Amino acid sequence: MSASQILLWDVLPYVTIAVFLIGVWWRYRYDKFGWTTRSSQLYERGLLRVASPLFHLGILAVVGGHVIGLFVPESWTEAVGVSEGAYHAGAVVLGLVAGFCTLVGIVMLVYRRRTSGPVFMATTNNDKVMYVFLVAAICLGLLTTLVGAGILGDGHNYREDVSVWFRSIFVFDPQGELMAQAPLSFRVHAVAGMLLFLVWPFTRLVHAFSAPLGYLFRPYVVYRTKDAGLTGPQAHESRRGWERIDS
Repeated sequence: MSASQILLWDVLPYVTIAVFLIGVWWRYRYDKFGWTTRSSQLYERGLLRVASPLFHLGILAVVGGHVIGLFVPESWTEAVGVSEGAYHAGAVVLGLVAGFCTLVGIVMLVYRRRTSGPVFMATTNNDKVMYVFLVAAICLGLLTTLVGAGILGDGHNYREDVSVWFRSIFVFDPQGELMAQAPLSFRVHAVAGMLLFLVWPFTRLVHAFSAPLGYLFRPYVVYRTKDAGLTGPQAHESRRGWERIDS
């Protein structure tokens, strides 16, 4: 391999991982007040009501597809009775649907930011850079799906080279020569993905690690009402799960 290929496929992945982990730790340790999405829901809700679920559900499906495609070897899926043809067909269909939903969602979010005055005023240069990297990674991901499916080009089984290279990074035996031989679209997508993770800790994307899962299990929040202590027809009828708790 050439020196540039070694830097791209054997060195850059470790730089990305180091910057990502240290950056997230630094951001949480020294910038807790900045660890937020800076929600703009108060400024505009119509587009957000559609765009946000589209993007977030789509990106969750995309991440799930990447986890299975990159971390799970081809031999494992075949061992449980899933042929490569069946896996490939399912991955293409689900990947295109998830990628399309994610792309439509992010385009709507960007459009909302650009056309809604208050939302645009609340958009920082940091946000603009983040959107560039995010949209680029999504578009290139859709392109690789089309190339891999043979819709564009002759098709390519990324599990034989890209996935093997990806797993080799985590066992400290990088096989960059595999990525160097992959189609151009896969290589560009990989670089775009690493660049996205490089800027991730320093943007609002860190909120992905603060999903409010605790809300699913927290008890009711008890509020003191204005009619506390009232009796007779003036008192509101209590509802199950919202009874007052006397101290």
